[in-house]
Amino acid sequence: MAKPAAVRKVIEIKPWADPEAKVYPRSISGIYARWRWVFVWLTQIVFYGLCWLPWRERQAILLDIDTRKFYFFDLVLWPQDTIYLVLLMVIGALALFLFTAVAGRLWCGYACPQTVYTEIFLWFEKLIEGERPQRIKLDAAPWSMRKLAKKSAKHAVWIVFSLWTGFTFVGYFTPIRELAHDLVTLSPGAWSAFWILFYGFATYGNAGFLREQMCRQICPYARFQFVMLDPDTLIIAYDAERGESRGARAKGSDPRAQDLGDCVDCSICVQVCPTGIDIRNGLQNECIGCAACIDACDQVMDRMDYPRGLIRYSTENAVSQRLTPMDIVRRAFRPRVIAYAAILLALTVATAWSLSTRIPLKVNVLKDRGALSREADDGSIENIYRLQIMNTGDKTRTFRIRVAGGDGKVGMRLHDDKLITVTGGEIGAPTVSVRADPGAAKAGAIPISFTVEDVADDAVAVTEQSKFWMP
Repeated sequence: MAKPAAVRKVIEIKPWADPEAKVYPRSISGIYARWRWVFVWLTQIVFYGLCWLPWRERQAILLDIDTRKFYFFDLVLWPQDTIYLVLLMVIGALALFLFTAVAGRLWCGYACPQTVYTEIFLWFEKLIEGERPQRIKLDAAPWSMRKLAKKSAKHAVWIVFSLWTGFTFVGYFTPIRELAHDLVTLSPGAWSAFWILFYGFATYGNAGFLREQMCRQICPYARFQFVMLDPDTLIIAYDAERGESRGARAKGSDPRAQDLGDCVDCSICVQVCPTGIDIRNGLQNECIGCAACIDACDQVMDRMDYPRGLIRYSTENAVSQRLTPMDIVRRAFRPRVIAYAAILLALTVATAWSLSTRIPLKVNVLKDRGALSREADDGSIENIYRLQIMNTGDKTRTFRIRVAGGDGKVGMRLHDDKLITVTGGEIGAPTVSVRADPGAAKAGAIPISFTVEDVADDAVAVTEQSKFWMP
């Protein structure tokens, strides 16, 4: 029985010949395919599991926007610590530059969220709709109950997984156990519900529909990667000298006698490509370095009894100059790589040192604006201050407050000795009265200093300056 024309048309289309055609990646096994799934599991175990990890009666990782505190295990960052978030982003950018200069787009091929979630969504799709030929036939076939059932099942699984992803994402910004309770009781906050749906929709759209278009058309990294690449950067390389001319041949025949190279022109390297490109046309923006084509080509080479490596991880210079693996390693230590590595190392060490020696205490001094000064019951001049004492660690601490005149000669004193206990990650806001004898200083603003120190650890102390108004 003849196939419908629509089916024949889809099967005959070569997706790599039409950039607008839908890409149907073929399943492939091999060492790099296993490594991709290792990274899928690692990244998703961290993402979906870390938000549930308890730590000192709270969530281990929590970016609490409401209270303006970011928790990273024992580290608590406040709005005043924005510099550390900036440094983290700079370190991430430098690491990406260094990694790209050395190894190309391996990040894209193995750990990028777009790649990881596309791989997961494709796995669901293959599980429900079948392998590449079955999916092509199903899309080309007219609508029927069977097609509707398969498509509905696939999208239902995608939506559930996307919503779970959105829920997990929001769980890093609001306590996830509280969020789960609110969802179970159908009482989530408006913003929580919005961001769960928004991030779920983004996951569903990016991994389910945009897929390779995100890498080919939208992602800016694909556009500026060539600024960071050079002829000694590791890429997916097709050995044209060995592979050309392409052509089919019988197994066991001598390709050189037929004026052929090792490439049998089977196009399997194109069929397995998640972005639908032909790597034999050279390095392209769309190549994400996933090595699916390497696994595919190596299997074909094995069947033909040819040496592996027609498509391989290599560099432009290595392919053209026939360099050895050791030559590739030696050329990796070139000036730009050394410069990236040195800057990254220095910045990472400096940031780590700053965090390790960071005093878990911040103090703000606010002058009472109700009255500049007043006369106290004992005849002394009194100024009122409000202190914000932020215990930026996890340990509960008791602090002592001391005050002194700016020149050390003015007899400033606290009306009452002040001890205040502040729970880890919280703010204490005591009001303190500072007094001075009349005539102890000239009229006007006198510099004074407040010292707040941990009674159990003298190293945890902060001194802040303020002004005392003498009438």
